[in-house]
Amino acid sequence: MSAPSPQLRTLPDRIRQVALFEVGGLLLITPPFIWLSGVPAGDSFLLLAVIALIAALWNAGYNTGFDWLEGRLTGRTADRRPLLWRSVHALGFEAGLLLFSLPIIVFWTGMGWLEALLADMAIALAYVVYAFFFNLAYDRVYPISAPD
Repeated sequence: MSAPSPQLRTLPDRIRQVALFEVGGLLLITPPFIWLSGVPAGDSFLLLAVIALIAALWNAGYNTGFDWLEGRLTGRTADRRPLLWRSVHALGFEAGLLLFSLPIIVFWTGMGWLEALLADMAIALAYVVYAFFFNLAYDRVYPISAPD
């Protein structure tokens, strides 16, 4: 028998979470991407903004699905997620995003597939670390409230 359905974040809370995550990530990742890739600042910012938009859509769906599945399997809410599950969550998100973003980086920058893969993996690694700490902090600042 499975655990009861977990309490999930409300739509406004999920929108706030995604918006804060993507804006913070864009501000954090753009400067090193410009420096390391040699892609001009305007092109870099627009590319990363497009990827951030894709990531925001993926983030909302992925987080909701992951939270629901974890809750069904364990009976706990996302804000009570242990460190191992936080790591699995962050890595799964970035692996899925890599599938969406790699072709865009190749097309946008003119990089070869291997060079774009390395750039995308560097971005993903930075975002894995960022996602881990962002979501940990977000869950502490905005815990999931019990239903009324």
